Amino acid sequence: MTAPDTALDLGRSAYSERRWRDALECLVRADAEGGLPPQDIELVASVAMLLGLNAESVEYLNRAHDEYLTLGDTNSAARCAAWLVMFLMDMGEYSLGQGWLARAKHLLEGSVGPSAAEGYLLIPAGLGLLRAGDPQAGHGLFSRALEIGSLFHDRDLQAMGQLGMGTSQVSLGHADDGLELLDEVMVSVTAGEVSPIPAGIIYCAVLGSCRLAQDVRRAHEWTAALERWCGDRPDMVMFSGQCQANRAELLILHGAWNEALSVARAAEGRIRKGDPDATFGSWYQQGEVLRLTGWLDDAERAYAKAAETGFEPVPGIAYLHLVQHKVAQAKNTMRRALAGADPANRRRLLPAAVDIELAAGDVAAARAALDELSAPLHSTSRPLELALASLASAAVLLAEGHPVASLQASRKAWRIWYSLEAPYQAARCRVLAGRACAAMGDTDSAAMEFEAATAEFADLGATPAAAEVLELAGEKPKGQSSLSAREMEVLRLVADGLANKAIARELYLSEKTVARHVSNILSKLAVPSRAAATSYAFEHGLIH
Repeated sequence: MTAPDTALDLGRSAYSERRWRDALECLVRADAEGGLPPQDIELVASVAMLLGLNAESVEYLNRAHDEYLTLGDTNSAARCAAWLVMFLMDMGEYSLGQGWLARAKHLLEGSVGPSAAEGYLLIPAGLGLLRAGDPQAGHGLFSRALEIGSLFHDRDLQAMGQLGMGTSQVSLGHADDGLELLDEVMVSVTAGEVSPIPAGIIYCAVLGSCRLAQDVRRAHEWTAALERWCGDRPDMVMFSGQCQANRAELLILHGAWNEALSVARAAEGRIRKGDPDATFGSWYQQGEVLRLTGWLDDAERAYAKAAETGFEPVPGIAYLHLVQHKVAQAKNTMRRALAGADPANRRRLLPAAVDIELAAGDVAAARAALDELSAPLHSTSRPLELALASLASAAVLLAEGHPVASLQASRKAWRIWYSLEAPYQAARCRVLAGRACAAMGDTDSAAMEFEAATAEFADLGATPAAAEVLELAGEKPKGQSSLSAREMEVLRLVADGLANKAIARELYLSEKTVARHVSNILSKLAVPSRAAATSYAFEHGLIH
């Protein structure tokens, strides 16, 4: 007759089966019944972190460090200290993290030869250099960590070192080399060779690099992989919010804005449950949808929440300034962001810099930004890069007085954006094509382009963009007398704070029809947003 499984056996088994809550319950019970060896205390720390119990995780990792010291295992104690450095700094406890870093270094003083713990200590140091804007120095530390991980056959350390090397390469502007390294490390992750916490860190960091490198194909592939990975661990909190924020960004690109807003808000919920790294992405993506749909005050609040993380919400906040007619502020924001950006982030911001410099009337600065954006491109560049450069080129050429060349560039850009299934950007290409046709005197073609763009913007709910096109098309703002009876009904409901979906239910209309009415209202009243339309309506006695 076999002995029944102990709480420790059950906890270890639950961990291997990814049942984190069961694992935590059993391991805590085993700890209460007779204590745990340090390796299992480390296991409890990992499970607690995965469940979003950050303070408890730090407490258990501290205990594991102390137990290893008692046993004379300084290398394992230093490894625990290295993870404490990473966790604490990620939680904003920088001084405490630095204290643990100093302690770990002291533990390894006098060691003969390298140890795996030494490699783990290089990871937070390399991350610090990346955040400080020195990816070249960070690359050297990550390379050394990879060497040490390979020497000791430590899969987690190898993967983290290679992740850092790839991320550094992308930040330095060597996107192809960096992405190749990141693809390789993802092979280890998807094969299950890496522990859960390093694996989650790698998933999220790789997606960040895909965003910097403007590689939509990889972003789709690895976002889907992250969703599957999170789905196989349903009670996991850590990384789950970041997964949702990444998904929201892709949904915005593809025009599924209502779903993107829901997903970004779900990511916000995961922040409160213990995934603080989702904070910036959740709030920034909410800000993007709210800005694009004309909820400008709400967008400003969302960007402000994103900014509380210490990262500036660009280019979204600069575009918001434009819609709010704060052109000088938009320009200053973008120029400051560009000045402090590493090569990869700078390239990400250049398309917005073109738009904002043109809005400010500085065509020469827009041309300089375009030339920098276009210089490294060729026919085999990533489609998103080509699409952004072609759209920016069309805008600059038009401002420079070359409508024929602008039309050609806008047509090229439209084809790429259409192939990427990015309706908002494709509609922007139609607007530029219409403006180019109008500049050449082809009013019929211009009207056709403007009509197509307006319809697409209205379908998306992009009311500020639709209102701008209606004005370009010659439907000048006329005030109260031009609003139809139906538009007046819609305006009253907008003033009541109802979204398009609720207005559609109230008036028995489709959401697309409501979106068109809202766009027409904004254009006719010469206002940029729903909030501004509400203010106008009260100020001019349209509603009471």
